[in-house]
Amino acid sequence: MEKISLTHYAWLSIAAAILTIGLKAVAYWLTGSVGLLSDALESLVNLVAAVMALAMLTLAARPPDEEHAYGHSKAEYFASGVEGALICIAALSIGWAAWPRLLHPQPIEQAGLGLAISVVASLINLGVARVLLQAGRRYHSITLEADAHHLMTDVWTSAGVLLGIGAVLVTGWEHLDPIIALLVAANIIWAGVQLVRRSALGLLDTVLPAMERAAVQQILERYEQEGVQHHALRTRQSGTRRFVSVHILVPGEWTVQHGHQLLERIEGDIRQALPNATVFTHLEPLEDPVAWEDIQLDRDASQASPTSPVAELLAPHKH
Repeated sequence: MEKISLTHYAWLSIAAAILTIGLKAVAYWLTGSVGLLSDALESLVNLVAAVMALAMLTLAARPPDEEHAYGHSKAEYFASGVEGALICIAALSIGWAAWPRLLHPQPIEQAGLGLAISVVASLINLGVARVLLQAGRRYHSITLEADAHHLMTDVWTSAGVLLGIGAVLVTGWEHLDPIIALLVAANIIWAGVQLVRRSALGLLDTVLPAMERAAVQQILERYEQEGVQHHALRTRQSGTRRFVSVHILVPGEWTVQHGHQLLERIEGDIRQALPNATVFTHLEPLEDPVAWEDIQLDRDASQASPTSPVAELLAPHKH
């Protein structure tokens, strides 16, 4: 139910984008400012991004199935990646529109009314961005966070445009309007690149944040007082979900029931510390040398013990 509710935030973003597109288009029509045109173009990108976010959040909310045993949560990274790319495209569009005006500046008309309309649109984006950012952090949704940051770039764009138009009115230097638009475009590209980078890292199964990994480590170290050890700890983030896997080493004389109960406690503690986490544990005997050979995250044939059954099976037969 929690994931399904995230689509409500996407609908909020869509409504805000449609409203601000209309307001900024009117502001550009009244003033003829290329800065306000750049602002309206970015709001159009906001609408496309919000629709993409809605589609990916809907997909990510689907439960695991036979073809996607780990769920569909990585769909969120596609949304944030596309959003980052769209931000970069919007920045290039702004530069394309501003460059001719830099060479051939034009006067700004009805600036007062145009500025007032743009301010209203910016306040709408600011309010929606704050709501989306809080929801994204609360539910660990990179899609909502990306949408929030996208709207904030729109707010900063509007602030830069308003500053440029104000400077033109005060100084009479019409070149300031396209110059501010180009500076805003450069800032937007930086934000877009950061979003694309974060999405790529998510698709590459980047580890959990340092604080969350430390919380898992503290739980595992606490169980060392019971005479058990651990290794091969690995973590990853997948949209709103977290995944943790670890090998637990216990005395060989323990019964299967005893070991199972220990793993249940460890998994429960980790899930309590990291909500919405899927935990995998693997039980091994402390005394068996083979158990210590898989400290590396991936063990291939060359790492297998020469005396282990696996090594004997993989070793070439002598004729």
